Order: sequence, then C-alpha cells, then structure tokens
Amino acid sequence: MADAFYVPLGDGRFSATGHTAGPWSSDAQHFGPPSALLVRSLENVESAHPAELARVTVEILGPAPLAELAVRARVERPGRSVELLQAELASADRVVARASAWRIATADTAAVGTDAGPLLPTPDSVDESPWPEGWQSGYLDAVEWRAVRGGMDVPGPAAVWARQRVPLVDGEEPSGLQRLFTVADAGNGVSNYLDPRQWWFINAELTVHLRRMPSGEWIGLDAVTLVGRSGIGTATSILHDAGGPVAVGAQALMVRPRQAGGG
Repeated sequence: MADAFYVPLGDGRFSATGHTAGPWSSDAQHFGPPSALLVRSLENVESAHPAELARVTVEILGPAPLAELAVRARVERPGRSVELLQAELASADRVVARASAWRIATADTAAVGTDAGPLLPTPDSVDESPWPEGWQSGYLDAVEWRAVRGGMDVPGPAAVWARQRVPLVDGEEPSGLQRLFTVADAGNGVSNYLDPRQWWFINAELTVHLRRMPSGEWIGLDAVTLVGRSGIGTATSILHDAGGPVAVGAQALMVRPRQAGGG
C-alpha cells in the first residue's frame, strides 16, 4: 500500500489506498480525504487574478469506495470579484460527491482585519489521544490526534490537534487548505457523545467558511455536536492553525440507532 491517501493515475484519476478507510466500514472512505481531493481540484482551477476560496460545501451523495476515483472542477459562474466553482468526484459511473466554492478576489484588508481569536494550547504540550472502541482503523490511524480539551474517547465537546501522517496524493506536499479539509470532516467524530457501536451519526455534507488560508502541518478542531429530537443533528467546529482560528466548519448529521439501519 502506498504511503499516501491516493495514488495519482493521470487525467484526474486517483486510486484510493487503505489509509482512506472510514471508521464505520472498511469498504467506504472517511470523507476527509475525498473532501481534500475535491479542494485540491478547486485550487487547481485557473484564475485571471489573485483570489482565494472563501466558502466550500461538499455534498456527500453516497459512499466513496476504496477504488479508482475521478475528479474534475470548473468555473460555474465567472466574475472579476466573486466567482462560483464546482467540482465532482466519481467512482465508475456514479458521482459520490460534489463541491461548490465561492472564490473571492483578494485585497489588502490588513489595516481593518479582526483579531485572530484565542489560541489553542500547542500540540507539543499534549499527548496523543485514542479513539473510542467500535471504530475501524484506516483513516483514523493515518492522522495523528492530540486532544487539548476533552478527547475523542471522552463523550462531548472537544478541542484537538490533527496532523496527517501521510500525504493526500503520493509524491505531493499537501497545501494548507488540503490539510484542513482532510480533518474538517472529523468534527462529528471528535465531539461525539454517542456510542458508535450503538448509534449512527453520519454527516450528509460539510461546509467550511474561511477567513484566511491555513498554514503548517497541524490543524485544530474545537468541535461540538448537538442532536435534536427527530434524528437530525449538527456538528460545528472552529478550525485553527498555529496562528489561531482560520475557519468555521459545519456538518448536518443523520442520527439513528445502528440496529435500525443507516437509512
């Protein structure tokens, strides 16, 4: 197995490795790596002027198998100041995810920029944190997790640092944004309070609003999960790098007893 989430095959095609396997099933990927692969394709869409992604929404249309995937991206609505991008991830003839992104032309707002916000304790100040029983390895082992408040094996809200142990694409150094999306989809797992052996709490989408591009290997998630009374929940995360908060992530959750099936 290649020491990466994906092996490039050319022409926008990639082979998923076992490092992408999700915690619910060894046959389906955790959607962190596919989200990052979609973002990689969005980053590669040419722009006529300096611009950055300001919001990305990943719609999960079905399980992503550990198989060959094809990704493509395009400008959906061009503009000189704001433009809409679209990306699509497919397995064989089935589209498993779509991403939409607003890309905004950059400008100098340093003089009026807001404070970054409170910093998380540094990752080297805490030890590696385990995940609870009932979830399978693969993606969870391909990322290093360090909890600074709560913990993945402690029910309830948590703040953790996460760092990829392997690159997104074999032979490439991931961008800061790719690193962020590799772990942003884990907000519901980080802040879970339900026993994963008894409950599904699976997200149908991921939306991330960015205020600046992240940098460095470590991405922090300060996450909380809330569940309503009709099988619907939300997981929200403030996403950090070493300089402070950089983005806000949110996930819509389907919550079900596992014996009732996944829906």
